Amino acid sequence: MSITQNKKAFHDYFIEERFEAGLALLGWEVKSIRSGRVQLAESYVMLNRGEVFLIGCHISPLPTASTHITPDPTRTRKLLLKAEEIRHLIGKVERAGYTLVPLDLHFTRGRIKIAIGLAKGKKQHDKREAIKEREWKVQQQRLLRTKNKG
Repeated sequence: MSITQNKKAFHDYFIEERFEAGLALLGWEVKSIRSGRVQLAESYVMLNRGEVFLIGCHISPLPTASTHITPDPTRTRKLLLKAEEIRHLIGKVERAGYTLVPLDLHFTRGRIKIAIGLAKGKKQHDKREAIKEREWKVQQQRLLRTKNKG
C-alpha cells in the first residue's frame, strides 16, 4: 500500500533499476508517516562511506508529539539495504550520469519501506517528448470513446 509517491522523479529521470530499502525512523516519524504527513518531492538519496542516506524528506510532526523531544522534520535518515545491494549501487553511481532518487514510500507487511531508483537524468527534449506522448495517449482514448459511442 503506497503512502506517498515522488512523481517528479519520473518526470526528471529515466528509472533503470528499483530497490526496496528500510528506513531508520524515530517513533514520532512513524506516527506521522502513518497519518500521511510526509513529502518526498525535494528529497534525494546519497551514498556516504558505504552507507545510504535519505536527505531532504520532510516528515511533519504531529501536534500531539511528545513534549520531551524536539522533532527535526528534514533530518538525514539512514536507509537499510543489504551489503551486496550497496556495493552494486556504489559501482553504478560512481559511473557518470547515474543518481539515486526516492520513488515512493509504502507499507510492506506492516513496515514502512522506501523504493529507490537508479536513474539517469533526462534532457529537456526527452521531457517534452514524454509530455507529447502522454497527451497523444489521452487523445487516443478520447477518440476511441467517441467512436464506440457512435
